[in-house]
Amino acid sequence: MTGDRGKGRWLVTGAAGMLGRDVLAELRRHAIEAVGLGRAELDITDRAAVRSALQGVTLVVNCAGWTDVDGAETAEEAAAAVNGTGVRILAEACAANGARLLQISTDYVLPGDAAEPYAEDAATGPVNAYGRSKLIGEQAVAELLPRNGYVVRTAWLYGEHGPNFVATMLKLAALRDTLDVVDDQQGQPTWSAALARRLVELGRAALAGRAPAGIYHGTASGATTWCGLAREVYRLCDLDPERIRPTTSDSFVRPAVRPAFSVLAHDRWARAGLAPMSDWHQQLAEALATPGFTALARPARESRVG
Repeated sequence: MTGDRGKGRWLVTGAAGMLGRDVLAELRRHAIEAVGLGRAELDITDRAAVRSALQGVTLVVNCAGWTDVDGAETAEEAAAAVNGTGVRILAEACAANGARLLQISTDYVLPGDAAEPYAEDAATGPVNAYGRSKLIGEQAVAELLPRNGYVVRTAWLYGEHGPNFVATMLKLAALRDTLDVVDDQQGQPTWSAALARRLVELGRAALAGRAPAGIYHGTASGATTWCGLAREVYRLCDLDPERIRPTTSDSFVRPAVRPAFSVLAHDRWARAGLAPMSDWHQQLAEALATPGFTALARPARESRVG
């Protein structure tokens, strides 16, 4: 790819994943010179490999990471090696050559016990191993890249290119009459393609000197529960939302504790000259109109279930 609108060469790590693929697609739309490296091409815990990969790079979007939340409970050291040490290695390399770093983080660094949206500077307090590992990465960026480091926390991510809650709900619609879905956790369902657009916008603003370094919340506006999300998926796909039945987290005990409240505030975007991301309803409607999701919805509508 060629083009000068992105001011130099971008590197997307974790490029084979759901978000990484969307970021690369967005960069292509803007004709920004970029290279994408998946885990097979770049191990971010390999210091020499990272230094080599960053030669000539002006901005890194780090979509690489340990994402197995439950698995981290019994493999916290391995999760921290990727989400903490790997991020530190990327930050060191960026500091050495003056590159910006956009680090993808998570709502799980927060305690999840608030009654109003978490501000970007709210006190952290992870309730599980995955959150602790991601917080190590955030701290490395803040320490090593005080002027060139950007932490973008996201949550409840779904998209065409990887396993996610929205896709699961559509697959199960063709198999089951009803589904019990948790209704006591609040969050902000966020479409990976919408987040990719925002990351590219932030990266361009950073390179232009318009966006201050620090923490940004990359989630959709508004809030709902998992049950509310599932019902909206069904409604938009012409399925009966009443097939989704509310239940509590106690009905689905998992190795890692999930925060009960994952609603994030978006005030910092104004400092970068950007509005908050669009409402989760709007993002979901746009996502469900894409080929990948329409293909999943078709057998659900055609099934005899419901």
